[in-house]
Amino acid sequence: MKKAIGKFLCMALLATAMLTACGDSENEFTIGTCYFVFDNSVHQDATLASAMNPAAPGIFCTITRGMEKGANKFFFSNNAGVSSSQLPNGIDARRTLILGYNNGIIVGYGSLNVPPIFYAYDRECPNCFDPNAIPVKSKPLSVSTNGLATCKECKRQYDLNNDGFISSGDNGKRLTRYRANTTGPFGVLSVN
Repeated sequence: MKKAIGKFLCMALLATAMLTACGDSENEFTIGTCYFVFDNSVHQDATLASAMNPAAPGIFCTITRGMEKGANKFFFSNNAGVSSSQLPNGIDARRTLILGYNNGIIVGYGSLNVPPIFYAYDRECPNCFDPNAIPVKSKPLSVSTNGLATCKECKRQYDLNNDGFISSGDNGKRLTRYRANTTGPFGVLSVN
């Protein structure tokens, strides 16, 4: 009996240590709120290509979907001040199910690592936006030329080049990050 109690206590201590070892760690990626596939070899969009080029890290492109003159379009805007839009073809429409929490993501290569890391973030401020609020109120981030995303509500700045961590402002959550890859500037972009 003593041996069984000792074994139980040992297992309980081990389980407690395992559960608390990670403490406040966060998952690196968010799941389930984004599924976007865009074949830039078909569209040849230079604005998006600028952010998918590992030779030019620090360029980030905001991607949104909306209507223009009665047509559904993808809108691209990079932090170098270049904007464009593309009509999705039938394949694009089938492959894009969800574009972030509120119809927007930010993609690009960070400039702090060698080789550069390709990032994809949600466009909404993770500390101000509530996807469960009724009505949903957008809290979009604006992206500056130096790779900082700023929320006009809370004034936090997030470093897009450094895994979306807060670089200025109150403590809080870092940017919502998605799994992403690209086959090159004029290749396929996949975000999920």
